[in-house]
Amino acid sequence: MEENKRIPAHVSIIMDGNGRWAEERGKERVYGHAAGVESVRACTEAAVETGVRYLSLFAFSEENWNRPEHEVHTLMELMVKAMKDELPVMMKNGVRFVVLGNRSRLSPSLNEMIDGCMEETSANDRLVLIIFLSYSGKWDILEAAKKYAREIVEHPERRDSLLAMGTDGFGRYLATDGIPDPDLIIRTSGECRISNYLLWQAAYSEFLFTDVLWPDFRKEEFRQALQEYAKRDRRYGKVK
Repeated sequence: MEENKRIPAHVSIIMDGNGRWAEERGKERVYGHAAGVESVRACTEAAVETGVRYLSLFAFSEENWNRPEHEVHTLMELMVKAMKDELPVMMKNGVRFVVLGNRSRLSPSLNEMIDGCMEETSANDRLVLIIFLSYSGKWDILEAAKKYAREIVEHPERRDSLLAMGTDGFGRYLATDGIPDPDLIIRTSGECRISNYLLWQAAYSEFLFTDVLWPDFRKEEFRQALQEYAKRDRRYGKVK
């Protein structure tokens, strides 16, 4: 990639198409989810190599709990296996691992594994890899509103300043507090919607929709997405 290309600080990916990828090959949907883990590894490596600072992946939505029990169970098992397998690689590449979402719905064993992996990688500073698990944008905003309301009630002496707070201040109540909003959001598999993902944070993100199914989205596709982003003129509502 040319040196003068603009590299987004935060790239986020809605990983879609695992089931269709598997069905095209006459396999069960879970086969596609397993193949998608390889794309996670490839894109994480590409992010490190290109200088992206934050890579976030929409792995499992609140709505996904409505999928068949066998598929949900397999996805959770894959998450555990991936964390075990990828931890040495993340340590080697300086990747900090973070999971965000409604973790109260996850099993104690999975939460224990997540906490251990997050703690092990907490000092790494080359790339922050964020996995959105049991997450939805509406849930995130609702939880933030509850925190905001609770703070007003519990600290009446700060009521006026809290009520005068702007949108930037409200962002600290979101699950993504401390993480910059995504510059680029990619969705694979040809679907052109954001599926209740980062509804607040995506206000000024650039979007890229690709027909490539997630298990086929590897380093070359990631780099092509960055090249497309570099052509965009981000004005944030202003006139240049």
